[in-house]
Amino acid sequence: MKYGVNEHGYYGDFGGAYIPEMLYPNVEELRQQYLNIINDPDFKAEFDDLLKNYVGRPSPLYHAKRYSEKYGANIFFKREDLNHTGSHKINNAIGQILLAKRLGKKRIIAETGAGQHGVATATVCALMGIECVVYMGEIDMARQAPNVSRMKMLGATVRPASSGSKTLKDATNEALRDWIANPVDTHYIIGSVVGPYPYPDMVARFQSIISEETKKQLVEHTGKELPEYVLACVGGGSNAMGMFYHFLDNEQVKLVAVEAAGKGVDSGHSAATTFLGHEGVLHGSRTILMQTPDGQVVEPYSISAGLDYPGIGPQHAYLYKINRAQYVSVTDDEAMKAGLLCSQMEGIIPAIESSHALAQLEKMKFNLTDNVVICLSGRGDKDLDTFIKYFNY
Repeated sequence: MKYGVNEHGYYGDFGGAYIPEMLYPNVEELRQQYLNIINDPDFKAEFDDLLKNYVGRPSPLYHAKRYSEKYGANIFFKREDLNHTGSHKINNAIGQILLAKRLGKKRIIAETGAGQHGVATATVCALMGIECVVYMGEIDMARQAPNVSRMKMLGATVRPASSGSKTLKDATNEALRDWIANPVDTHYIIGSVVGPYPYPDMVARFQSIISEETKKQLVEHTGKELPEYVLACVGGGSNAMGMFYHFLDNEQVKLVAVEAAGKGVDSGHSAATTFLGHEGVLHGSRTILMQTPDGQVVEPYSISAGLDYPGIGPQHAYLYKINRAQYVSVTDDEAMKAGLLCSQMEGIIPAIESSHALAQLEKMKFNLTDNVVICLSGRGDKDLDTFIKYFNY
């Protein structure tokens, strides 16, 4: 794969495993075994069976007729919001829990921002009868309270991260500390295409089912498997990587990744990593991140808990640097209005994360014959409180 990872764990200048010595055995064990495990026919059969009969895949590719009329193109929504647990996160959680079982791990830890990855991880741990601890920033716990309740109901322990900005970055830090303290029996299910190699590649592979299905479904809808445009929101970037994966080598497909501009890219309250960031190391990999001149991480901000992250996955950093994908950003206000528009025009309440991708449509010009696919990465149930406060319902 032209844009894939090399044997050293890098995408161009980005990637690698910048980890404390204490974590080396865990990460090395994963690196040596993950490809053999996930390519094993028994693993594939179990993974595929759970995706079909537990998650409910394939998720539909929905032709949004009113949107198509409004934007002057054939607009399709890839409905990851219809998966069990309400987002794309379950695809990766299923893959990693099966991997952890084959590695003999007895305990699972995870980090979560919007709570969807935490819910997905708690779900698969309940399914497999494995102990689960989820780290979540205190601010995210408040704004995503329904997901905290869901995790607890599924039997997970939710531990608050009270340092820094008390959001996703800090939850990730806490999870890494836990893993350092419990290296032998614990597997860390990272929820995005971030972290030390092999995580970015592993998570991308588990999420690649999104674009794999999309190609087949587009043929049914249009007679062609390649769209003109593919759009997805990006925090760390797992739904986008899954949505882009099988289109990467087809360079006529334009890939658009939408980051969170927050209150504006120059406001000091933003998570527009590619616009504001520089190359450096974050959470175990070399990537692009928001940082001060002396290398301290800048606190990100977004109204969306899932996009509130100061970096992007290393494969995204590579795609950005070589211009294979276009990285843009959308403000809180633009995203909230787009979420309301989708609700009232298509009868689908999207997650605020996905609303960022929808908002980008306002800034694009299409030909009538263009096929445009947008990843609806999650549903808006978890964000109702934020929507209600924003629109004063």
